[in-house]
Amino acid sequence: MNLLYFCPLWGSETMPFEQFLQQAKNAGYDGVEMSFPLNEKERNEKAKLIDSLGLKLIAQHWETVDKDPKLHRHNFEKRLRNLASTNPLFINSQTGKDYYTFDQNCELFNLANEIAIETGVPIIHETHRGKWSFAAHITKEYLDRLPDLKITLDISHWCVTAESFLQDQKEAVNKAIGSTAHLHARVGYTEGPQVPDPRVPDWGSALNFHLEWWDRLIKVNKEKEFFTVTPEFGAPPYLINHPESGEPLASQWDVNMWMMNLFKKRYSHLFSVDTSTETEF
Repeated sequence: MNLLYFCPLWGSETMPFEQFLQQAKNAGYDGVEMSFPLNEKERNEKAKLIDSLGLKLIAQHWETVDKDPKLHRHNFEKRLRNLASTNPLFINSQTGKDYYTFDQNCELFNLANEIAIETGVPIIHETHRGKWSFAAHITKEYLDRLPDLKITLDISHWCVTAESFLQDQKEAVNKAIGSTAHLHARVGYTEGPQVPDPRVPDWGSALNFHLEWWDRLIKVNKEKEFFTVTPEFGAPPYLINHPESGEPLASQWDVNMWMMNLFKKRYSHLFSVDTSTETEF
């Protein structure tokens, strides 16, 4: 199995787009994960540029936030069809609302499935606060009832939602791992979705909880031809700034690079060596 690494556009939006793509390619990423504007010309130009540089694409949906279910459905469909036209490997979608009923969120899953069948572009659904999958136990209920549903696992959100490292929700975590088709590799903790800097030994315990989950995820998927990973430490306010200077406590780009390289080192032989021990700092 090959692990393919994707660079998030998040945090680099102010950089000239071609410069961002070239920087991601030079850094060793296999592709980029990003949303696209609804403007057809701009969308097509960006998609063409990604392809011309030999980069792969994961299209990302997060913009649909409407409270009214009918309006939400309309805008959700518009966004997904727009993304499908960029010919990505798949679409990663932040879907629905945490306060929507099961049936209301299922309407969106069904719509996404219809679009996926029609366009040939798979659509998977990210675990995220504020969405259908805001907590481990809620996600398990959906996955129990919808066994074919595939997810992007970002377990950092569940740590802050549950205010724990989910030690008492192992069944829900295992269920999620078995349904995961893509990984967002960010380290959360019990009071936030992103530690200030995972390279610092003080955050070693939080990192190791995530590494244990990721080890199991990679093992579950090791027979696949490839598996995709996006190191997704985010920009402010996920990234914490110094309270006086306002300067970031860490470089988002450097942290994501460090995470990608940690994965490359840890899984270089895909379990021909023991990866169960704690990370050294």
